[in-house]
Amino acid sequence: MCSALRRVPASTGPTSLLARPAPRSPGRSGREREVWADVAKGACIPLVVLWHVVTKHYLRIDWHAWPVPGAWGALTEQLVPLRMPLFFTVSGMFATGAVNRPWRGLLRSKTARWLYLYAVWLLIHTALLAPAPGFGTARARDLGELLGQLTVTPSNLWYLYALALYFPIAKATRRLPGSLVTAAALALSAATAAGVLETPGDRGGVYANLFFFLAGARFRPLIERLVATATTRRLLLTAAAYGTALAATAVAGARTWPGVWPAVCVLATVFGLTAAARVARVEQVEQVAGVARRPWPARALARLGRTTLPVYVLHMPLLALLDLALTGPLSAVARLSTPPAVRVLVAAGEPVVVTALLVGLCLALHRVLLRAGARWLFDLPRRSHPSSR
Repeated sequence: MCSALRRVPASTGPTSLLARPAPRSPGRSGREREVWADVAKGACIPLVVLWHVVTKHYLRIDWHAWPVPGAWGALTEQLVPLRMPLFFTVSGMFATGAVNRPWRGLLRSKTARWLYLYAVWLLIHTALLAPAPGFGTARARDLGELLGQLTVTPSNLWYLYALALYFPIAKATRRLPGSLVTAAALALSAATAAGVLETPGDRGGVYANLFFFLAGARFRPLIERLVATATTRRLLLTAAAYGTALAATAVAGARTWPGVWPAVCVLATVFGLTAAARVARVEQVEQVAGVARRPWPARALARLGRTTLPVYVLHMPLLALLDLALTGPLSAVARLSTPPAVRVLVAAGEPVVVTALLVGLCLALHRVLLRAGARWLFDLPRRSHPSSR
């Protein structure tokens, strides 16, 4: 049965937010790991878009549809420990090949690439968001703020900024004991959650998620065993543990207690890894069967997981345009004598519709830009050598 599996390519091109996985020998476990990683990314990126849709657009509208807006705000807030920690854990797992390269290769292929993409898209966001001053996201309003975002106070594109830092940190510490390195990163994450450190802009995300990147790199065999042995029972148990931890943290007001929030994030990440493994396994069983049927949702998630970069960098300016176009009309409709059931239905479905629309627009615009020769927007330009030509 293993030989019948169609190989699902790992994230290899400029459209992936992850490092390229190291080549693997043929076999069921290696291919499953590639599929589950794409599924995990494909689930995380729409959750990132949904978070921005709800916090920067949806909650600004007076829906007159209690308690739906509050429910959406609470739901997206509960997913905070899952989205980026899971993304960084998977990123760290596939960083080991790059970290073992010589310094020159690492700095060129990783640090320079991510810093380049961060700088390019920071300038683009700054220009495109300037005409929308009411849109609720940080943007540079003068040269000083722009220089700050380029250097020490990253913008909402902080994921790219963080990757540029994490790779050299992982390489510089690779000869130190893994327990020591990850313990130091965990202490940094705990201090950030406790409010001990100043975190202007999105600097807090950079501090808090170094632990998950290094844990993915250092404990890759352990995570691979966790994924390979994932069961439905473990999925339910980890989901229950994640939900219980969230509830207990909220009831006790313990989010800023030292170590509590990182522990919740670890539980959420274990749940996310288990869920991605289970979904990927269902998708692979369908591939083996070879039957013609409607594609399983995992296939869509895996495809999306191989094209995360354009969604990440493009969705915020597009969301600002949609917010400008939709906020006024939706607020007006909500104030009218619309039947309560209609208001509730619209309020319940709008974040899902806008999120799906944004993801689709990002992917379509990405294809248009590539066909127009704008590959430099999604990858570091490479020198052209006569031999390669």
